Amino acid sequence: MQNISEIEELIKLISKLPGLGPRSAKRIVLKMINNREELIRPMAKILTEVYKNISRCKICGALKSNTNGCNNCENLKNKFNKICVVENIADQWSIEASSVYQGYFHILGGTLSSTNNNKDELLIGALIERVKKEKIEEVILATSATIEGQTTAFYIQDSLKDINVKISKLAQGLPVGGEIESLDDGTLIYAFKNRNLFTKN
Repeated sequence: MQNISEIEELIKLISKLPGLGPRSAKRIVLKMINNREELIRPMAKILTEVYKNISRCKICGALKSNTNGCNNCENLKNKFNKICVVENIADQWSIEASSVYQGYFHILGGTLSSTNNNKDELLIGALIERVKKEKIEEVILATSATIEGQTTAFYIQDSLKDINVKISKLAQGLPVGGEIESLDDGTLIYAFKNRNLFTKN
């Protein structure tokens, strides 16, 4: 392949996407170049619009329109007494697709790392405020069955210990090391319906 800097940079960027490596990225870039009007022009336009108009809600962590507000919390007409805490937006979408849960969502935007103190980057403080403001009766911790996910769940549990709210976690149907977004509907339904309560000290 000719060493064209713009193409090389595009390949590097696309190869950073989940499930894609350099070889897959090269095929995608070639497909785009061969379909400039059908792919590159509209993609460039919509990416610019997404960059300008879409951001992460500072209240619930969902994606929101900068002009119309957040449909996950600000514009939500239904009132619930439960809130489900997930690591990322893909987890929320997976749970919504399974139809196993009806309630609020709170997206942390990651997990606590055992080697990196990133508590301030997660929206745990905002979660506590939402629990108080919305008069939440149950917080469901739907973090992944990884060390980081479980560490995050225990930290949230400890942060909520002085609030009169029930705290539960997904059942053991969730495989060790499993991430929410990769689970099938049956496993998610089992994990939600058989969720376990945290006991407060």
